Order: sequence, then structure tokens, then C-alpha cells
Amino acid sequence: MFSRQMTTSDRILAEIERALGTALGSAPAPSRPSPAGDSVDAPRTDAERRHVAGLMRINHVGEVCAQALYSGQAAVARHAATRAQLLEAAAEETDHLAWCAQRLDALDSRPSLLNPLWYAGSFALGAAAALASDRVSLGFVVETERQVEAHLGEHLEKLPAQAAASRAVVAQMKADEARHGAAARAAGGIDLPAPVAALMRVASLFMKAVAYRV
Repeated sequence: MFSRQMTTSDRILAEIERALGTALGSAPAPSRPSPAGDSVDAPRTDAERRHVAGLMRINHVGEVCAQALYSGQAAVARHAATRAQLLEAAAEETDHLAWCAQRLDALDSRPSLLNPLWYAGSFALGAAAALASDRVSLGFVVETERQVEAHLGEHLEKLPAQAAASRAVVAQMKADEARHGAAARAAGGIDLPAPVAALMRVASLFMKAVAYRV
């Protein structure tokens, strides 16, 4: 028995398969059980159910974007250690993606119809950041995770108390994102210029407004 190294064509095909799976809803199964456990979401009205589903659809889109960002960054990372760190974080984000998909199913809802667009744009952003340098790429992770952690905190405030399962998932995601950001900082991530961080916040607000409904 022997194994051969992956060629450039192999890697391109693998990335296309990963992109299609993530954007179209057939991502790998999570490696960790859902934090929801035996908890359930018990919305009191149909409007409340749609609200919880809208928030979890936003979170699902965020995880689609995270997969794309990390993949784009890893594809052009200059150092093997940086690439390995990005791929390790992406693996945990796969758990988040699956957990959010499970919540949407339980709420009789669906992922965003624009997931292929979100994925393509995020992959391009990740690759662009990594082309600058590994430190800029890691800094992009730091700022992204800072903003994601803040937005998940907002969702914990917006989710009703009876959405116990979704709240448990969001709380674990928030803790994981904080850890990813801290790891990227420790690995050499730099602070991005203020205008770049502000532009990221504006893009995030647009994405959340659209993904809540579409």
C-alpha cells in the first residue's frame, strides 16, 4: 500500500467539494455533540418561532462565512503552522455550522438562500487577507472573532428564555469564537486599521439584515 501527495488539481477539487457542501447544506457531521443536549426551543407563538429561526439563520450564515474565510486564508497562507491553525479552527466552525442547521430544522425553517453568495465573497476576502501576510491574515481572524463574539452576545439577549436549545448553542459558539480570536492573537495576529474594522462591521450589519429574512 502507498499514498500519493495531493496535486494542485486534487486540492482544487477538494475545495470545490467543500464549498458546495458548506453552501448547499451538506457539510460534514459535527465532531462534538450539540450543546443543546435534551433542551428544546418552545416558542409561544409562530411569530416568536420565526424570530428565533431568523436569528439562528443569521448564525448559520456566519458559520458558512467562517468556513469560507478560513479556507481562503489557508489556501494562500505562507507558513504551514498558520495554515494548520486556520484549518483547526475551521474544523470547530464545522461543529457550529451543523449545530445551527440542526436548530433550523427543529424550528421548521431553512438556511439562507444566498449561502453560495456569502461563501464566495467570504472566501475571496479570506484569500485577500492572507495574500497580504500571515500576520495580517491572523489579525483578520482576531477582528472577525471579536465582532462575531459581540454579535453572539447580542443574540443571547434577543433570544427568548424559552429558546433553551438555541441559547445553549449560541453560548458555546461564543466561547469557541473567543478562544479562536485569542489563539490568532497569540500566533502573531496584528490589529487591523480602524477603517478596515469599521468596513467589516458595516458588511456584517448588511449580511445580518438580509440573512434574517432570506
